[in-house]
Amino acid sequence: MKFDPVTLATPFFILTIILEIVLARLGKAKAEYEARDTAVSLAMGFGSTIAGVLLGGGAAASTVWAYQHRLFTIPTTAIWAWVAIFFLEDLTYYWFHRLSHERRIWWAAHVNHHSSQHYNLSTALRQTWTGQIAGTWVLWLGLAFLGFPPAMIAVEKGISLVYQYWIHTEAIRRLPAPFEAVLNTPSHHRVHHARNPRYLDKNYAGILIIWDRLFGTFEPERDEEPCRYGIVKNLGDFNLLRVAFHEWVGIGQDLLRARSLKDAAGYVFGPPGWTPDGSRETSAEIKSRWRARIEAAPVQSPAE
Repeated sequence: MKFDPVTLATPFFILTIILEIVLARLGKAKAEYEARDTAVSLAMGFGSTIAGVLLGGGAAASTVWAYQHRLFTIPTTAIWAWVAIFFLEDLTYYWFHRLSHERRIWWAAHVNHHSSQHYNLSTALRQTWTGQIAGTWVLWLGLAFLGFPPAMIAVEKGISLVYQYWIHTEAIRRLPAPFEAVLNTPSHHRVHHARNPRYLDKNYAGILIIWDRLFGTFEPERDEEPCRYGIVKNLGDFNLLRVAFHEWVGIGQDLLRARSLKDAAGYVFGPPGWTPDGSRETSAEIKSRWRARIEAAPVQSPAE
């Protein structure tokens, strides 16, 4: 099985980015592009492809090994098998994505995708260079252990990645309610990319938003609170290497000042922003402070 959804969709990615830029210039669509920011996104996408080729051997070999020790043999010709892997792969993606925000070592590999302060189709291509090294692929080994062939897993992962491309846009406001209830949409994913305290660490979905609704991480986009994009502390420049590696550098600096193994483990495996002395804030602490401020605000009467 050599079907590669991402390779097939690459011309579509390029054409639709150009189309979104043109429509925005003509005033026909909402989209903000900044030349240096877009260049970084495209370079990150290209670098991610190269990194996958150079570093993907370990993940591929591990997947084959897991499949060789499978519990069942699942046929690629069965419709039920494709239905099953659609849901199981999407659930796996949800937990990968959630852990990539909750554990710093995986956040270091994922943060670059959130580093743009713009939200457009090119942002979707701002992909990791270090995910293979961080081991963000390990969760998918469970599918191979169950008995899904590695090629089948790769195809479904590709389908998910292609789907998630089009939701990186401000040009589409909301879909009809039944779609918004079930699918990950531009509205839902804008929330995920927002750094507003209300929106932090929400909407981890790949294709189906049902997982966020089920596990309590769903937050709707609110018209009264526009999304502000980027990370809690934006980088402020377009240095490609800094975008790709700044969080890894931060981990290294923290490890050098760690006073115990417990502190070192916290810096690597704790939530982003964790420190032994609380000198920095995690997302949970930022949200808690925001809620306290909201609750303490005086309630205005309708006349006011």
